[in-house]
Amino acid sequence: MSRRHRAEKREINPDPKFGDVVLTKFMNLIMLDGKKSVAERIVYGALDVVEAKAKQDPLQMFHQALENVKPAIEVRSRRVGGATYQIPVEVRTERKQALAIRWIIAAARARNEDTMVERLSGEFLDAANNRGSAVKKREDTHRMAEANRAFSHYRW
Repeated sequence: MSRRHRAEKREINPDPKFGDVVLTKFMNLIMLDGKKSVAERIVYGALDVVEAKAKQDPLQMFHQALENVKPAIEVRSRRVGGATYQIPVEVRTERKQALAIRWIIAAARARNEDTMVERLSGEFLDAANNRGSAVKKREDTHRMAEANRAFSHYRW
């Protein structure tokens, strides 16, 4: 890794349908092999299903799901005198968002509905209602940080 300077953040254009930058980031992480149109079809399809099932604004449900999955604290490994400790640290805003997106996608891929659209819409609805695998992942992360609170004085 270069130590000269930090890599600059790339400008991400908002998505064409809703004009939302976070939704574009989500699509980019859903995308496989550079097939953005397929990723768009999956995400927009899932949002349409969410709108049909929940009878609410799908973008608002998407943001609510992300908010419910975002972790506040996580554990980081730190070596102190030959022992490795799990130290609880607060999560930066950008990392919160990235983790939430990653966890929702992983949880959706692990579900066993037929199509990715159904899996993703189910995960959005579950996350928006504070249940499902992605929310469980956040709870586990918080529980782990709480259990290791005794090592918080090793924070750097």
